[in-house]
Amino acid sequence: MQIDLNCDMGEGFGRYDIGQDAELMPLISSANVACGFHASDPSTMHRTVKLAKEYDVAIGAHPSFPDLVGFGRREMAASPAEIRDDVMYQVGALLAFCKAEGVPLRHVKPHGALYNLAARDHHVAMAIAAAVHSVDPALYLVGLCGSAMEAAAGEAELKFAGEAFADRQYRKDRRLVSRREHGAVLADPEVVAERVVRMVRDGEVTAVDGTGISIDPKTVCVHGDTPGAVALLRAIRRRLEGEKIGVKSFGG
Repeated sequence: MQIDLNCDMGEGFGRYDIGQDAELMPLISSANVACGFHASDPSTMHRTVKLAKEYDVAIGAHPSFPDLVGFGRREMAASPAEIRDDVMYQVGALLAFCKAEGVPLRHVKPHGALYNLAARDHHVAMAIAAAVHSVDPALYLVGLCGSAMEAAAGEAELKFAGEAFADRQYRKDRRLVSRREHGAVLADPEVVAERVVRMVRDGEVTAVDGTGISIDPKTVCVHGDTPGAVALLRAIRRRLEGEKIGVKSFGG
């Protein structure tokens, strides 16, 4: 039994840093690198690709709505065609840095409001899938388990990696509880580690109302900007090791 652990990386901007990339990178197997629309800049993108290469971590693009001020967490009124082109632009930018460092680009995972919208809106999900396919049909699309993104990946003939979230609460319909709601983000390392083990080993997670919901992730995310993210990942790694569950990138 094995699972991929992913984290959003390179989410600083200029002189400003968000997250602890240098400490997080050795603990994960896949990195989702911000591409400049919600965070990051060319130098940060290049530096993050180099760091992932150093630790043999699989690299993915993390495109978003063009929303630097809101960190990509505000839904925007963009057409499917605009979303397709925005995603192509961002993936292409990261692909250039991967080629420069001689490492493959493995996957694409939308960020924030774009991710949440694509999880429920078929047209948005198809726009993202079309963009990914046009850049490289061998790329994986990463999205919420059982969401519209999974269906869109199938229609676009893309490989799909269903994702679960270690540090976020779920509703009983398998969607994430909004960050605006109290308790939506989990911070206790032991609680988070136990949730991850249950997701991987038992295929189940408890929703915020106490409902047990089935889930079958190929990758589990810990957000790099979650307070204590390093402690969360260390606890997760300890518990996975104790359960004899390996950590390996889904496309490796």
